[in-house]
Amino acid sequence: MSTLDMSKFEKKIILRNIEYNDIDDIITLSNRCFPNMEPWTRQHLISHLEIFPEGQFCIELDGEIIGSCSSLLINFDEYDDQHTWDEITDGGYITNHDPEGYNLYGIEVAVHPDYRRMKIGRRLYEARKELARERNLKSIIIGGRIPNYRQYSEEMSPRQYVEEVMNHNVFDPVLTFQVMNGFTLKRVNRNYLTDDRASMKYATLMEWNNVDYRPTSRRHFKTALPVRICAIQYMMKKIDSFDEFAQQCEYYADVGASYASDFVVFPEIFTTQLLSFIEEKSPSRAIRRLTDFTEDYINLFTDLAIKYNVNIIGGSHFVEEDGDIYNIAYLFRRDGTIEKQYKIHVTPNERRFWGIQGGDKVEVFDTDCGRIAIQICYDVEFPELGRIAAEKGANIIFTPFCTDDRQGYLRVRYCAQARAVENQVYTMIAGTVGNLTHVENMDIQYAQSGIFTPSDFAFSRDGIVGECHPNIETVVVGDVDLELLRRSRKSGNVTQWKDRRHDLYRVDYDC
Repeated sequence: MSTLDMSKFEKKIILRNIEYNDIDDIITLSNRCFPNMEPWTRQHLISHLEIFPEGQFCIELDGEIIGSCSSLLINFDEYDDQHTWDEITDGGYITNHDPEGYNLYGIEVAVHPDYRRMKIGRRLYEARKELARERNLKSIIIGGRIPNYRQYSEEMSPRQYVEEVMNHNVFDPVLTFQVMNGFTLKRVNRNYLTDDRASMKYATLMEWNNVDYRPTSRRHFKTALPVRICAIQYMMKKIDSFDEFAQQCEYYADVGASYASDFVVFPEIFTTQLLSFIEEKSPSRAIRRLTDFTEDYINLFTDLAIKYNVNIIGGSHFVEEDGDIYNIAYLFRRDGTIEKQYKIHVTPNERRFWGIQGGDKVEVFDTDCGRIAIQICYDVEFPELGRIAAEKGANIIFTPFCTDDRQGYLRVRYCAQARAVENQVYTMIAGTVGNLTHVENMDIQYAQSGIFTPSDFAFSRDGIVGECHPNIETVVVGDVDLELLRRSRKSGNVTQWKDRRHDLYRVDYDC
């Protein structure tokens, strides 16, 4: 008798975290599971994976995704019990995710119709519970649909319907499942999901309590979470070598570190100072020669960030890649790692004199002081970029700039302050001053560097943490409080970020 080959009968079922290459499959699953409701978009799912990848799960059967769930962390006592799905998820983008939150909030579970009754949903719920135990979370909270309520709406109120389901007199595919999985009812919310016609827009607020939860000191309410910024108002003057440039940069890194700064920020294209000892009159050829210093520049600032234990925004520098020249700002973290942001919008001057090409992606970087973005000079004048950065979780937008007159400087300043108000984030600008008499197209500079806040009672009167005196070589140092920012977004005198009308408008980001 031959041995039976068991492998041909096996089915491989895997529970794992969602990955970027799963996005199209998750969207297809969402459309299949909720045909009369708005599905996830790529932007939603990309945001989930960028902000809280550990909280996104899927189940794969023989290579096909047949179930998924999404979640975020919050401090639930900061939200109104009668919240909506849009409020608790920031329109589905979960940019309100709080890494220090003590409640896991589940925002969707999808199970392919062909694979129901295989306990796929239970597996996903168990994955959430295990995550809650691993992270010592207090509870899991969900806003559950009641999709069979429409059939009973003429004879029962939502509360009566829920009671009947809880007493097992009526079956509801979602609520019954949640009760069977250990969730208890907190309340019934109206207008929870505007496109959930089956539930008549109602939802049950349910909670599963983690019996293993152990209160720790990190759960205490924070009074402040300060981040110190040092903006360098850098003097452009003739130098004779790269070593002289490096000496000036190290001086300012030392100054920032001596004030215990978390970030030291240099201005846009301040490395053009190196052209003062290069004999080249043609601006376009001079810029290509400047790119020869790229490795020296990166090595210099990597060493300074580590040596002085400070995160450095290294202004920006012209870099050649595949024959094209880009204006790139680098983040040099104090742990020695490096990130970069390409200038997206190229000014007419940059294009005409230097042939600069624009980048095509808005980056948001994780740091030991939270998430930050860099928008180089002209980029801060485009409000869409600030909105995208804030939606991706940035709390601070750094803007290195270089302008030659007061009008140009004011465009940068006013727009940076506008970005702070409309997105309820901190912004700062760091610019060049002085003259480069030996460099074509970099003759004169005008700047007044500053650090800005949203405009509300909790912040400085004029929304200004600090600013330099104009047109002198100096620095400005100031603290921005991330905890204050978080609270102002929740309960400020105005809450622009929370009050955006996603039903009327949105920024679609293609990258």
